[in-house]
Amino acid sequence: MNDNIHFYNFMHKQILVVIALFLGTGPGYILMGFLYSSIFIETLWFLIVVLVSVWGYKLYKRYSFDMTIKEKNRWLLHVRYFMFVYFSLWTVIFLYYISKDNIHLHYIAIATQLGSAVVASTILASQKRLVIITVASLMLPIILYFLAIGQIYSYLLAFFTVVLTIVLLYAAKNTYEYLLKSRFQAYHDYLTGLGNRRYFIEHLASSVKENKDKYTYLLLIDLDYFKTINDTLGHDVGDKLLIEVSQRLTKLSSVHHNIVARLGGDEFCILSDAFDTKELCLAEAEEFSNKILKTIKEAYFIEDSSLHISASIGVSIINNPQLNANDFLKEADIAMYEAKHNGRDDVIIFNDELCRVIEEKLQIERLLHFAIEKNEIFLQYQPQTTCKNKIIGCEVLARWKSAQLGMVSPEVFIAVAESTGYIIELGEYILEESIKTLQRWESMHMNLHQLSVNISMRQLLNKDFTITVKRLFEKYNVADFKTKLIFEITETSTSEDLKRLISIINELKKYNIQFSIDDFGTGYSSLSYIRDIPAYELKIDKSFIAELDDKRQASLVKSIIDISKNLNLRIVAEGVEAQEQKDFLANLECDLYQGYLFSKPLLKEDFEKLMQNN
Repeated sequence: MNDNIHFYNFMHKQILVVIALFLGTGPGYILMGFLYSSIFIETLWFLIVVLVSVWGYKLYKRYSFDMTIKEKNRWLLHVRYFMFVYFSLWTVIFLYYISKDNIHLHYIAIATQLGSAVVASTILASQKRLVIITVASLMLPIILYFLAIGQIYSYLLAFFTVVLTIVLLYAAKNTYEYLLKSRFQAYHDYLTGLGNRRYFIEHLASSVKENKDKYTYLLLIDLDYFKTINDTLGHDVGDKLLIEVSQRLTKLSSVHHNIVARLGGDEFCILSDAFDTKELCLAEAEEFSNKILKTIKEAYFIEDSSLHISASIGVSIINNPQLNANDFLKEADIAMYEAKHNGRDDVIIFNDELCRVIEEKLQIERLLHFAIEKNEIFLQYQPQTTCKNKIIGCEVLARWKSAQLGMVSPEVFIAVAESTGYIIELGEYILEESIKTLQRWESMHMNLHQLSVNISMRQLLNKDFTITVKRLFEKYNVADFKTKLIFEITETSTSEDLKRLISIINELKKYNIQFSIDDFGTGYSSLSYIRDIPAYELKIDKSFIAELDDKRQASLVKSIIDISKNLNLRIVAEGVEAQEQKDFLANLECDLYQGYLFSKPLLKEDFEKLMQNN
C-alpha cells in the first residue's frame, strides 16, 4: 500500500500555511536591509520568495480529490521540490547575513534559521526523507557557523545545535509514525490487515481513471454460510477463519499483482491489473475467480476443527470512466447475489441482461410502493369445492395491474415486496380487504365455510402482526362471522424460528383463526414440522397434482394424504385441472379441490354470481 495515501490532503493544506508564514515574515527582511544592509539584496530575495510562492499556489490549485493515485504521486513530488526550495531560501539569506560585519544581522539570521528548521520539522513531518534533508540543510549552516568562530562558547553552541537538530528530527519521526498509524487504522481492516472499504474505493476510483482505455475486473467475494459458523462455533473461530481466508486471497492475488481488501463482515474485494482487450479481461476474471473458489473450499483447521466453506463471487468488468467506483461495486454486488440465488459456490459476471433484470426489479419495487394508494392492487377469489362440486370456500389471490407495467405476475411483485419489507404494508392491505369482503358476504348470508388468505412469514413474525389482526377483528366484528378465516403459510418458511412461530399461531387461534400449510412438498420442512405446527389444513402443491399420471408421483400424493389424515389435517388439492385428477384424489378421500377444472380466480362480483348459481 502507498505510504502517502493519507498524506496528500495533509500536504495540500500545508502549502498555504507555509506561503502565509514566508510571505508574512519576508517583508521584515526588507526592513532589516533598509536599516542595516543593502535593501536591494533583501528586495531581490523577497521577489524570489514571491515567485516561489506563486509556484506553490499553483500546486495548491492543481490538486484535486478526483486525481488518480499516479497523478497525486507526481503532484506530491513537485510539492516536495517546492518545499525544499522554499526552505532553502532561508539558508540563502542566512549565508548572506552572516557574511556581514553587523552582529545584529547574525542574531537575526540565526533566529530565523532556527525558526525555519522548527517549522520544517512540523510542516514536513509526513514526508520522512524530505524532513530529514530539509532540517539538516537548515541546521548544518548554523553548526558550521558556530564551529567557525573557534571559541569554547561557540563549540558549546554548535553542540546544542546538534542536539536540537536531533530533537527536531526525533519529534518529526514520532509525528510521522503517529500519522502512519492513523493512516493505517483509517485505511486498513483491523482483523486481517487488508485494506478496508475506504482504501479499496480510492484505489478503484483511481484505477477507473487511469485505465479508461483498458479493461480491469472487480471481484466481490462473499463467503457462503459464514454466519452459521459464527453462530455455532463462536466469533473467535469466525475471526480466525476470516484471517485464513484473507491470507489465501492475498497469496493468490500477489501472483497476479491484484489488490485485495476486506469490505466488512465476510465480504472481500479484489481489483485486477489492466488488460488491453475485454475478451482477455473476461477470460482472466473467470479463470482467477474459479481459482479462488477452489482455494476457499480447501479445508480449514481451526482449534481442532476441520471447517469447509464456499464462496459466491460477483464480477464487474470496468471500462466506463463515466461510472464511479461505487457503481462498479454495486454491479459486482448484484452479480454476487445472483450467484447466491443460483445456489452459491458460483461465479456470475455482471452483464446487460442481468442489468435489465435488476432495472425491471427496481422499477417494480418503486411502482409497488404507490400501487395501493393508486388502487392498482385488487383481489380475486378462487373457489374451493367438495368432491360433489359444492363451493364451501375460496382462496384470496392478490393481483396488480400497474398503469405503467400492465398486469404484473404475483410471483414477481410478492417476491419484491418480501425482499424490500413492503410485504408488511401490502399484506395488511390484502388482509383488511379480505375481511371487508367477508363482512359483505356475511351480510348477504352467503353460505361459505372458509376464506383463505395468504400470510407472508415475514408478516406473521412481525412484532405488530397480532396487534393488527386484533384491531381488524374488532373493527369489522369478525368474531360474529360464521365463515372461518384461514391463514395460509408456506411450508418453505416454517423452519424460521419454529418456537416463536408456534407461539404466534396459538395466540391467533384464540381469535378462531385456523392455519393452512400451503404448497406442501415444495419446501425443505421435515414431517416433524407438520407434526409440531398446530395447523388445521394442508394444501398439496399443484406441481404434484400436474404429474399424477406418473406412478411414483401418484404414490407420493397418496402418502401425503395418508399422513395428513393420520395427523387429523384437512386436505386441499391445488391446481386440479382435469377430471382424471379429481377422480384420483376423490378415491383417496381428498377433502377439498381448487383449480381451473372448477373455476379460475374470479373478481368479487363474479364469485358472488357463481355462488348464487351454485
